[in-house]
Amino acid sequence: MNSSPRFKLFLMMVLEFFIWGAWLPLIFGYLPSLGFSTTQQSVILNAFPVASIIGMFFSNQWADRKFAAEKFLAFSHLVGGLAIMYCGFTKEFWPFFLAMLVHCLLYVPTISITNSIAFAHMKDPAREFGIVRMGGTIGWILAAWPFTFIFVNWDAVNAANPAGFVEWLKAAFSNPLTGDVAKAATKWTFIVAGIASLMLALYSLTLPHTPPKKAAEGAGEKLAWLEAVRLLGHPFVLVLWLVTFVDSFVHNCYFNWTGIFLGTPTTAGGVGIAPPWITPIMSIGQVAEILTMFILGATLKTLGWRTTMIIGILGHAARFAVYAFMPHSAAAIIVIQVLHGICYAFFFATVYIFVDAYFPKDIRSSAQGLFNLQILG
Repeated sequence: MNSSPRFKLFLMMVLEFFIWGAWLPLIFGYLPSLGFSTTQQSVILNAFPVASIIGMFFSNQWADRKFAAEKFLAFSHLVGGLAIMYCGFTKEFWPFFLAMLVHCLLYVPTISITNSIAFAHMKDPAREFGIVRMGGTIGWILAAWPFTFIFVNWDAVNAANPAGFVEWLKAAFSNPLTGDVAKAATKWTFIVAGIASLMLALYSLTLPHTPPKKAAEGAGEKLAWLEAVRLLGHPFVLVLWLVTFVDSFVHNCYFNWTGIFLGTPTTAGGVGIAPPWITPIMSIGQVAEILTMFILGATLKTLGWRTTMIIGILGHAARFAVYAFMPHSAAAIIVIQVLHGICYAFFFATVYIFVDAYFPKDIRSSAQGLFNLQILG
């Protein structure tokens, strides 16, 4: 594959994960500010995992058998972009929830579809996918980090007159916008996500043509998702699918609880990290993920599928072992964040490559969706 398609695929991943990274980090604080109850917040936040389940049976099926993948991607991001943008203009529960549900139903399957498009135009997926998928991590960082500084009370920072870069950074992280000002600013995360989605809708039309595929001759099954599910009858596929479920559970525990663990005082069993530094510390893992994605191809070639995945799983064990037995060692907790790159790239990205290599090409999107049901759902 020449450099031009690879760059196009890389940029596709940048935009794909920029959309998600723009709104997800801040929605947890935004929903309470709108006055939504805890039940209403849960309903909204569960739109994403529910969409990963529904998408498995409908959207991925259409992308596999009915529509060219790049055109399906364009449609999904056009409508989904308008939906997530609307979330920035409403403060009522039902309109917000319905818009978020529409967005998630259309967005979540595109994670599988972008993988499928990328794999369809790679000569050596094991070597090339890590570099292309690295764009997704960069896109997430490009979306999340600017908002961190946009939502700073710069008047308070200037009034503190910090001396030196470290003190300035500490003052910036210690003085976020609050109240109605913060709420007014946060709505822009959804608007920016919508704009990025519309950009990707247009950009999708420039991607390499990826036509739908008819059911493989002799397959006897027109439903791509059902054919993908039937492949769970192969023991090695079923084992990988179940291991993916367990590893996804652990992976989500990291995202859901690490911030709380870092910020909890040492007297209560936490690390005692000052709140302004929690996001920068967790971002160490994102930087490490970029580096790990870059070497993923060489690692797979040297170690093979099984060993690479095992290392990714053991990364979780090592990280949580440090959390459990060295909670008062801030230095160890900070350093161990680099394992996030290994945990994600060596297992989850490798799973995507493995699925593309071992599943029939005519059910490529549905096969990716089958595993994304575990990873995202």
